[in-house]
Amino acid sequence: MSSSDVARQGDKNARPLSLSGHVGFDSLPDQLVNKSTNQGFCFNILCIGETGIGKSTLMDTLFNTNFENFESSHFEPKVKLRAQTYDLQESNVRLKLTIVNTVGFGDQMNKQESYQHVVDYIDTQFESYLQEELKIKRSLHNYHDSRIHACLYFIAPSGHSLKSLDLVTMKKLDSKVNIIPVIAKADTISKSELHKFKIKIMSELVSNGVQIYQFPVDDETVSKINTAMNGHLPFAVVGSTEEVKIGNKMVKARQYPWGVVQVENENHCDFVKLREMLICVNMEDLREQTHTRHYELYRRCKLEEMGFKDTNPESKPVSLQETYEAKRQEFLGELQRREEEMRQMFVQRVKEKEMELKEAERELQGKFEQLKRLHQDEKSKLDEKRRTLEDEINTFNKKKAAAELLQGQSFNSNTNAKKDKDRKNSGFM
Repeated sequence: MSSSDVARQGDKNARPLSLSGHVGFDSLPDQLVNKSTNQGFCFNILCIGETGIGKSTLMDTLFNTNFENFESSHFEPKVKLRAQTYDLQESNVRLKLTIVNTVGFGDQMNKQESYQHVVDYIDTQFESYLQEELKIKRSLHNYHDSRIHACLYFIAPSGHSLKSLDLVTMKKLDSKVNIIPVIAKADTISKSELHKFKIKIMSELVSNGVQIYQFPVDDETVSKINTAMNGHLPFAVVGSTEEVKIGNKMVKARQYPWGVVQVENENHCDFVKLREMLICVNMEDLREQTHTRHYELYRRCKLEEMGFKDTNPESKPVSLQETYEAKRQEFLGELQRREEEMRQMFVQRVKEKEMELKEAERELQGKFEQLKRLHQDEKSKLDEKRRTLEDEINTFNKKKAAAELLQGQSFNSNTNAKKDKDRKNSGFM
C-alpha cells in the first residue's frame, strides 16, 4: 500500500472528538497573521498596453505614490519588459511591489513579436521559481517571488471593438496569468458608448474563448461584492496624480475646460472598484491563483516533459523514486543505444575511409603505371633518335673524309702539273 493510499484511508477513519477544556490551537490564525506580517508580502503586477495609454499614471494613482517612470517612444524596435521593485509599508504591513511595464507594446509591424516577449517573460519567472523549488537545498522562505500575480490589460477607448492584437495576446496569456481587463482613459467616451463598449468587449472575449480573472464567489464574506463586481468588468478607469479643489477638499481629478473628472468618484469612472477588487479584497486570492493554478499548470507540463508522472499506464500511483529509476534505466538504455550507433557509425566510416584510400591507391598506381609506360615510350623514341643521329653523324664524317681525300688528291695533281710546266719552261729558256 502506497503512502497516498494510507493518507486517504487515514482521512476516512478520522473521527471528531469534543474537547473538555481549552487547549490553545485556536490561536493558530493569529500566529499565522503575525508570522505573515513579520515576513511581509510580495505582489507583482504586469501592465500591458500601448505606449501612452496611461499605465504608469494608473499605477501611481492606485498606490497613492510616485513611482519611477521613464519616457517611452512609439519607435521601439521590439517590446521590452521593464520590472521595477519597490518596498511599500502601510501601517505595520510591508509589501514588496513589482511593477512590470511593457515598453513598445503594439508599436511594431510584426505584432507576433509584441505578445511573444510577454509570454517568454512570464514563463521565465515560472521557470526561475521551479528551479528554486527543485533544488536540494531550497530557500523559498526568503526567495523573491517574481511570478506575475495580476495582469492589467489596458484597452484603448475606441468604443468599437477589441483589436486583433488584444484578443491574441489575452488568449496566449489566459492560462499563464490572472487577466483583469481595464478600459483606459475612460473619460474620452460617453457613458452610453462606454456601456455598449463593455458589453461588446465581454462578448468578444467569450466568443474567442478568452478566460479572464473572475473574482471568487465561494467565500461568503466577499461573495456578494465579488459577484457584483464581476458584472462591472472590464473596469473603465481614469488615472491622475493631480489634485483639484472640489468644494472644501482636494481630490484627485483631471481638469478639463468643460469640467472635472474625479478619479475616486464612482459616477465618473470605475477606479475605486478596481482598487477595491485588486488590492483590498482579492490580492491574496490573486497570489493564491497564481501559485495553485497557473504555476501548477506550468510545473505539471514541465515535469511531464521531463518524464515524471503520478500514475503508470495501469493508472496505479508511481512514486518519485520509481519514476526516477525508470527514467534512469531509460536514459542508460538510450545512452548504450547511442554508443552502439556511434560505434557502428565509426566502424562504417572507417571501412568507407579504407575503401576510399584503397581506391585512391589504385588510382595512383594506375597513374604511376601509365606514367611509367609513357616514360619508356619516350625513352625508346629518344634512343631511336639518338641512334639515327649517330648514324647520320658517321655518314657525314665518312663523306667529309672522302671529300677531304679527293680535295687533297686534286691539289697534289695540280701541284705536280705546275711543277712539270715550270720545268718545261725553264728548259726552253
